[in-house]
Amino acid sequence: MGLGAGLRAVKRRSLTRASVAVAVAAGLALVGACGGSDEDDEGDGGLAVGVLLPGGGASRFGQFDKPLLLQQLKRLCPDCPAPTVAATSDPAVQRQQIESMITRQVDVLILAAVDPQLLRPSVEAAHRADIPVVAYDRLAQGPISGYVTFDGATVGRLQGEALLKAMGAGARGEQIVMMNGATTDPNAGWFKRGALSVLAGRTEIGKSYDTVGWRPENAFVNMTNAIAALGADDIDGVLAANDSLAGAVVAAFNAAEVSPLPPITGQDADLAGVRRIVRGDQYMTVYKPFEPAAAAAAKMAVALGRGESVDSLTSGTVDNATTEDIPAVLLPSVPVTVGNIKDTVVKDGMYTIDQICTPELRSACDKAGLT
Repeated sequence: MGLGAGLRAVKRRSLTRASVAVAVAAGLALVGACGGSDEDDEGDGGLAVGVLLPGGGASRFGQFDKPLLLQQLKRLCPDCPAPTVAATSDPAVQRQQIESMITRQVDVLILAAVDPQLLRPSVEAAHRADIPVVAYDRLAQGPISGYVTFDGATVGRLQGEALLKAMGAGARGEQIVMMNGATTDPNAGWFKRGALSVLAGRTEIGKSYDTVGWRPENAFVNMTNAIAALGADDIDGVLAANDSLAGAVVAAFNAAEVSPLPPITGQDADLAGVRRIVRGDQYMTVYKPFEPAAAAAAKMAVALGRGESVDSLTSGTVDNATTEDIPAVLLPSVPVTVGNIKDTVVKDGMYTIDQICTPELRSACDKAGLT
């Protein structure tokens, strides 16, 4: 189906969309870090896309996902108006942002939900307005039309396998701490189950925490408590669900003057996490190439906005609490340790050697073969 045919499908939805928009949030302005076109959504005959992210600025979503999504959307629909982008870590604010986009009568939404459960009424409102929602990175609740993410079971398994490898042949009977993500994020449970699939029965889990809001400050408190309860000498490894939590775990060990540190995992290949790996403070991270994820989400959003099927774009289906057989793309991930930094995040252009190897880390980078 070409763009013109797709726009006819968009036009057929306009009356329903307008009525729901008035009921939901008439006159509501976007709240939070927003940007986009001030032109009328249909002014140039293009597709109006709304992008909602759970973080901006220095976060992974601000640094990588946002520019890649905008780049891919521009490539697929060069004559479309600039997407409307909103970023916040507050679920209440994200609800208002979704309502505002419904009011503006966007044609499709790409949503990385701050809190999938709390955002469910907003997804339902978009559905009533006949606005398809592509869940990005996190499985949103409600009647979503597509889902793009990395296979969470694989992420957790890679973390668990790396931790066992770092602990060595004597891992059985040794004790670890699990610093999991927030229970409000379905991905956190997915990661945990993947990790436990290789850790259960192979090592003793001394403490396991679900980190409220994925907040590093909460992980710092939890790790401090684990050190006090278990004793620093009796913690042989830490399964940290992402790099922000890993940084908090390292900080807690440093505050307790623990040296050397036990192996610690991570996820997202944050620059700070990669530097910790070079320094020797963190054993590994999981690199999730964001460009294929952004490309898949953009393709799905453009197809849905044009009224086309996405079956040929997806690799399977998933279910959420309300909807079955959601078309989905589940992408692979890559474990990163000090030995393959150059062949992964540097080779893919995520970071340069100069970004990673600060003056403080020059000696460690030399030793790692990065310089």
